[in-house]
Amino acid sequence: MTKKVFKIAYEVRERESLQLLDSNIGKHPLEFIAGNNEVLEGLEEALLNAKAGDRIETIVSPEKGYGERKEEAIEELPIGQFDGITLERGMTLFGEGENGEHVQVIVQDFNDSTVIVDYNHPLAGKQLIFNVEVLGIRDATENEILYGVGYNQAHGGGGCCGGGGGGCCGGGHHH
Repeated sequence: MTKKVFKIAYEVRERESLQLLDSNIGKHPLEFIAGNNEVLEGLEEALLNAKAGDRIETIVSPEKGYGERKEEAIEELPIGQFDGITLERGMTLFGEGENGEHVQVIVQDFNDSTVIVDYNHPLAGKQLIFNVEVLGIRDATENEILYGVGYNQAHGGGGCCGGGGGGCCGGGHHH
């Protein structure tokens, strides 16, 4: 079965507050290969039977979005691990995990000796409302299947706008 590249314009809001979280409307469309974990599972499922020109509104549950919030993802660390950082409650920090993976944490609280950080994705536990316009659907090229949408042989790389975890729409598994 041939893999398909979807080209979409989207807007995503947090369901409870209706706060706008991300939008590419009027900007560069998001292109992704269906089935490659490049966007949230719930968004991809909503687009599976779509056709170019369709407008779709779908609610993505935490299970098919950024996962449920996990209390065990909150950790108290020695303040010495944050030398040189001016800490603020609610700030996002990026670092490297024990196995060399990239991690993102939110500073929940701190005092003179410890810092409480939250490893949960900021959108974990939230229902998301996506309004999507399908701008196009086409077969993926062999290079796109191997290297991703946006691959350019002359430049040896590229990447998919919003894919691989970038942006709110970006996928992968954030559990």
